[in-house]
Amino acid sequence: MSAEHVQLPPGVEVISTRSEAAAWISAGAEARTIRVTLAPGDPGAPPHRHPGPVFGYVTEGEILFELEGQEPRVLKAGDALFEPGGDVIHYQGANNLPDAQSQLVVTMFAPPGTPILTVVSGQELAERRHLRVTQP
Repeated sequence: MSAEHVQLPPGVEVISTRSEAAAWISAGAEARTIRVTLAPGDPGAPPHRHPGPVFGYVTEGEILFELEGQEPRVLKAGDALFEPGGDVIHYQGANNLPDAQSQLVVTMFAPPGTPILTVVSGQELAERRHLRVTQP
């Protein structure tokens, strides 16, 4: 445990630290806090990318999470997540539970006025297929 964590008051817990995250945040970026609530079995958004890095926390349920270059994994309530945004494709952010809602809260750092996500075209997905760890 680091010295900064020893000084925390009761009830305060550091869940995750990503020291490399600052390198992904562009100058002039704004912070956006976003809550994503997925109905049972919801597949989430189609493959997309974000304009800046995303750091978040699963607050409820289970999320099937897949980024370009990484194997899909299931994140459960209490798990933290990070994605660099920019050029990296976010393939999946689905509710892994068929009978219960799942939810996550994220903070995105992005240039003002940019969309939260941009859907990736089928052509680009085909061109970048070699970068996906598991093929559908």
